[in-house]
Amino acid sequence: MPACPETERFAALLRSLKNRSGLSYEALAKKTGTAGSTLHRYCRGTSVPQDYGSVHRFATACGATPDELRTLHRQWALADAARTEPGTATEARTAAEAEAGIVEVVDLVDGAGAEEPTAVEPGAVEPGAVEPGAVEPKALEPEAVEVGPVRPVRQGRFRLDQFRQGRFRVVVIGAVVLTLGVSAWALTTDHPSSGSSGGSAADGRLLFSAACQPVVAMGQHDACVGEVQRLLHAKGADIDVDSDFGPQTLRRVTAFQVFTGLQPNGVVGDATKKALYTSNVRMTVWPPAKVRQHIRAVFTDAPDAAVAIADCQSFLDPLHILPNTNGTRNWGLFQISDLRLRELGGTPRQALDPEWNIRAAERLWSKKRDFHDWPNCERAVKGAATTAPAR
Repeated sequence: MPACPETERFAALLRSLKNRSGLSYEALAKKTGTAGSTLHRYCRGTSVPQDYGSVHRFATACGATPDELRTLHRQWALADAARTEPGTATEARTAAEAEAGIVEVVDLVDGAGAEEPTAVEPGAVEPGAVEPGAVEPKALEPEAVEVGPVRPVRQGRFRLDQFRQGRFRVVVIGAVVLTLGVSAWALTTDHPSSGSSGGSAADGRLLFSAACQPVVAMGQHDACVGEVQRLLHAKGADIDVDSDFGPQTLRRVTAFQVFTGLQPNGVVGDATKKALYTSNVRMTVWPPAKVRQHIRAVFTDAPDAAVAIADCQSFLDPLHILPNTNGTRNWGLFQISDLRLRELGGTPRQALDPEWNIRAAERLWSKKRDFHDWPNCERAVKGAATTAPAR
């Protein structure tokens, strides 16, 4: 089944990064922890990751620049939205049935022709919504389907060639509506000024004004994102106030939600907006020098290797959070997974505490006195002792 334009563009970016890196799928699988066959499907455009984590690891392994990571993230958001858009699978199945021999179907387009799609303002089309005026394929009626010799055309029905023409027009209209809807939902606008054009709320809280969408999320670039970043920065978070909702903002929003007891979904809805304005949570963390010093103090038998592992996993950022393709997450300095958290009896809030995270990592290391829990960072500890002498 051919991929949609958003998925094709996303896959093309992945192929470009892979080709430039010169790495094989097998080598990338070892670096990213994702099966080579899965990466191959992503690059072919036959599959879209459910979470951005695997995309980020793939791009980083290929040596992507910060600008390339930002572009790739936006395209992934579009491809993911298009993948989950209702109606796409139905359209494809209808086409496949026609090619297999269905010669008569219910009329898909009025005799006077389909209406042209009207312009859609940002926010006017929600994901999964159908634009008024767009023509949807009707359900196939049992008596309207016939396999075998072609019968004379009855009123209100198409022969196969006419059906293909009508189907093509529906696909084009649907693609236009889908593109506009996804763009309005995922990107909102490319101009920061649009966030302030509608003015702010009476109490001065921009996020609750008509200028901002009900949910501020990944892929947006506007003044509303800038407001989220400004509020996080005011609470001590290390974050760039650039009005671009990218991976860094996603991590900081998720950490803030953990600290405030909200669902850590990485999107800024009403509850998170309110907390940003009213919560007294502080997000200041240990600087890298203190992190290194404490890791060495805990991992007395393999200090250099432990520091290298933490640097590879999180860049020594105690609030580093990375989503996985299966919906789970890795947390904190040593990127402790949800599974390991359960085994250790910990919580995401504890995992974002550098003291707890380092000691938990040491507990995992001490089971076999090696770093088998972090296989993707083997190259980072090359030359460092990864196992301690037997006692």
